Amino acid sequence: MKLGENLFHLRKKNHLSQEELAEKIKVTRQTISNWELGETAPNPEQLKQLSKEFNISIDELLDNDIRKVIEEKISNTEKLAGMIIKILKAIGIAILVLFMIDIFYFFLFTFVKFTNYDHGTKKKTSIRCTFHEKEYSYELTYFEESGKIIESSGDSYLIHITNTKNVDNSYQLMDQIDAYIKNNGGNCNRKDLK
Repeated sequence: MKLGENLFHLRKKNHLSQEELAEKIKVTRQTISNWELGETAPNPEQLKQLSKEFNISIDELLDNDIRKVIEEKISNTEKLAGMIIKILKAIGIAILVLFMIDIFYFFLFTFVKFTNYDHGTKKKTSIRCTFHEKEYSYELTYFEESGKIIESSGDSYLIHITNTKNVDNSYQLMDQIDAYIKNNGGNCNRKDLK
């Protein structure tokens, strides 16, 4: 709405004639008419007087609705802040999901690693050796896939003389016993049990 139209509506709303408003502002009725028709405009001092008379701001009188501009800027700022918050939430959720996937794979591969070594087909084997005219035997129960020893029993002399106390792989243990005995003039036979 233009100043003239705004002035006309405000004057009518306050039940003032052009003459009555002209007296209060100290201008002629014709000046008020010219303002309302948009032929001329009030000077800054007259705008102040009109503002006081109608109890509105000069911006409202001139239809410079600053409030709408501010509200629009605030609204745009709120929209931008809302979008940023949504983006940050999405990034946070993505990071959380990736972290959970990492944890899942860590436990999965850890479990698979241990299950590969700790499970599988159990096998039992024995080794009988003749060494310095004495017979020695040793039995092992182990997982066939990994060679990990589950249980062992027999003559500790074989383990002691071959220095295999800390070996936990059945294939290595049997090979070391066999190699030591043969290298020192003995003889070994291996036999798979049930």
